[in-house]
Amino acid sequence: MERSPALAALSALAHETRLDIVRFLVPHRAEGAPAGEIARAVKVSASGLSFHLKLLEQAGLVAARREGRQVIYHLDRHRMGTLFHYLLHDCCGGDPEIRDCCFARRAHEGHRPSALTLPPRE
Repeated sequence: MERSPALAALSALAHETRLDIVRFLVPHRAEGAPAGEIARAVKVSASGLSFHLKLLEQAGLVAARREGRQVIYHLDRHRMGTLFHYLLHDCCGGDPEIRDCCFARRAHEGHRPSALTLPPRE
């Protein structure tokens, strides 16, 4: 990943609602979820969801497909992984302490958030 696409992806993620959308889509894998389900889960209006999904799509983090009358959105896992690789290796030079913190935190938490569990909004 180059600097410009990485900045676009990071910018897209730098919003509470868009981060909630990504967190919601992760466990849905390639099956994705319909827009209405996403809107209910992240508690955002249809027009608000459309705005946020458009930014995530432009950054290449989310993709959509039409199934009948529904639009199904899914996280582009490869693109997300490429972003993490860029941050860990290109930006941080593969620093072992930073890398180890990422893996130590994951092991310490020992659980994965549910598809329906989002942090409360303040």
